[in-house]
Amino acid sequence: MTFRARHLLGIEHLAPAEIVALLDLAEDYVRLNRSTSKHGETLAGLTQINMFFEASTRTQASFELAGKRLGADVMNMAMAHSSLKKGETLIDTALTLNAMRPDLLVVRHPSSGAVDLLAQKVTCAVLNAGDGRHEHPTQALLDALTIRRAKGRLHRLTVAICGDIAHSRVARSNLILLGKMENRVRLVGPPTLMPAGAADLGCEVFDDMRAGLDGADVVMMLRLQKERMDGAFIPSEREYYHRYGLDADKLGHASPDAIVMHPGPMNRGVEIDGTIADDINRSVIQEQVEMGVAVRMAAMDLLARNLRAARDEEAADG
Repeated sequence: MTFRARHLLGIEHLAPAEIVALLDLAEDYVRLNRSTSKHGETLAGLTQINMFFEASTRTQASFELAGKRLGADVMNMAMAHSSLKKGETLIDTALTLNAMRPDLLVVRHPSSGAVDLLAQKVTCAVLNAGDGRHEHPTQALLDALTIRRAKGRLHRLTVAICGDIAHSRVARSNLILLGKMENRVRLVGPPTLMPAGAADLGCEVFDDMRAGLDGADVVMMLRLQKERMDGAFIPSEREYYHRYGLDADKLGHASPDAIVMHPGPMNRGVEIDGTIADDINRSVIQEQVEMGVAVRMAAMDLLARNLRAARDEEAADG
C-alpha cells in the first residue's frame, strides 16, 4: 500500500496515490463500522492523545470513536484547564506529552502552523484536526470519500465550494485535494469572504451563486466562521441568506443529480435551507459524519504502520 507519510498535517504533501490508498482502506472501515462487531485490534497496545485547543463536537468525537474501535488507549486532554493556562508554552506541553511516549497525537489549534510545530518536537505520529485557517486534512478526505461513494468517482467533477472561503481551512484542504484529483473547482461567495489571490489557486471564482452552481455535480456549503471575523464581512445574515444561502431555487441551477454537502455545524436559514439539508435524495451531510469515523480510522491505521516500521528499523540498527 502506497502511503509513506509519518504525520498527517495537511493534504498538500500527499500524492494522489496516497489519497486513493487511504480512501480504499477507509472503505474497509465503513464495512466494519456497519457490522455487528465494530471493534478491531489494529491499534492495540498504542496510545492516542487528543488535544483540542478549540471547541469541537464532530471531529473530536469522531477521532475518539475511531481510536477506540481500533483498540487504542484513548485519552482526551482538557486543554481549557491545561498548564498552558498557567503560562506553559505549546512546545513545553508537547515535550511533556512526548515524555509519556504516546503513539498518536491528534491536535486542533486556533493558530495556523501550530500542529506542524508540535510534530517537529515529538517522536509519535501527529494528525492535524484543524489549525487556524490553514488545513483540516481529515475533513477533506472524508468529503472525498463521500463524493466518491455518491458519484462513483473522484475525478473530472465540477465542485462548487460556497460561502465563507476566506476563513475556512475546510475550503483550503478540499481545494488542494480536489485539484490533485483533476476536478474543476469553483469558489462561490461574496468578495469580502474570498481570500486574496483566490483566482490564482487553480479554480474559478464567482460572486453570483446561481452562476457558480451552474451545472455543478457537488455543492459544498460552508459555515459562516463568525468567531474568526474581525469586522463586518456581510451586511446581515438575512441578506447573506438571500444572496448566498442554498435554497431550492439556487440548487436548481446545479446538475439534476448534484449532491449537497456541509462540514457542520450548520446554521440553518443562514447558509442552507433546512429542507435542502434534510433532503435524503440530495443531501449527503449525514453520510459525511459516518465517513469521518472510517477515514480517521484509516489515517491512524496507516500512520501506525509507518510508526511501527520506523521503530522496528531503529531497533534493528541498534
